Amino acid sequence: MANTIPLDGELIPQDTWSLHHYWRWLTVGLLVALLALMGWGLRSQGGGPITSGPAPDFSLTTFEGETITLSELRGQVVIINFWASWCPPCREEAAYLESTWRKYQNKGVVFVGVDYLDAKPNALAYIEEFDITYPNGQDIGQRIAKAYNIKGVPETFYVDKTGQVRGVHIGPLYAPTLDDKIDELLAE
Repeated sequence: MANTIPLDGELIPQDTWSLHHYWRWLTVGLLVALLALMGWGLRSQGGGPITSGPAPDFSLTTFEGETITLSELRGQVVIINFWASWCPPCREEAAYLESTWRKYQNKGVVFVGVDYLDAKPNALAYIEEFDITYPNGQDIGQRIAKAYNIKGVPETFYVDKTGQVRGVHIGPLYAPTLDDKIDELLAE
């Protein structure tokens, strides 16, 4: 009986007990490793919005029926703003975006508004309410949002004259943040 160990009310040989524990700990270790690997994979895929590198190209049909293609805007600074009519922080920045657009529209700067997960009538009412004159269109199927890996609205991307993303602003914009970034990109 010296080489036996009690387990669940029964005496088992010590060699069997060691083997039993070995397999239990091996299984637990493999499960922990698998969960860690899955967590790392999800984290690396689900990172935040893009902040640098080539701006993902897209075409957007505006509410007026025009098509805007990002790659055709090379040579100009492009401000891409993701917004929605149901978004309170978007309402906070709407007047500032429009006034900044009017200030820079004839200076080599293009604004593109990307309406995210919104009903068209609500989006059009928002545009009218804030007297928005820069081009805006719906992101059908979230194609553009997925390409830029946005996590919510508002998010604003700065694209330089060569088509490179030069930063992103998450949350509502307030003066002079956008002016400062546009001036920096225009000076290059």
